[in-house]
Amino acid sequence: MDKIQELLNKSIHHLQVADHMAYVTYPLINEKRFLLKIFEQIYFSITNCLNAIMELEKKGNNLNFDNFFKKYYKKYDLTNSDIEKIREILEISNKHKESSMEFVRNEKIVILSNNLKFHILDIHLVKSYLLIAKELLLKTSIRINKS
Repeated sequence: MDKIQELLNKSIHHLQVADHMAYVTYPLINEKRFLLKIFEQIYFSITNCLNAIMELEKKGNNLNFDNFFKKYYKKYDLTNSDIEKIREILEISNKHKESSMEFVRNEKIVILSNNLKFHILDIHLVKSYLLIAKELLLKTSIRINKS
């Protein structure tokens, strides 16, 4: 249980940092590339939260993110929309890591992947991802505290 609590604490920390960056720091500096740092903190929060769930639900079987989405999303009161947004966040983060190029265009960050597909981040989208991360953390905390 200590490892689960440690993962939840990391998730909370990353979420607090992302929230502060999105609502306090970003409006002050208004640097578009800062959106990537906010997005990265959201990603870290979500992955730590999912790792806490997987640690709790492990029970001797091999559990990965795909299995989690199939088996446990109802147990944690997540909607299909929540699952799609979480998968989108994970996918964009992976594409960004593999990406050879990113640039600012019209108040947005464009992440261009190697196959010339692109993902666009703006402050409104990042804030919506932040809300999803908060919801996931809240539902996970409630479920873990019941256990």
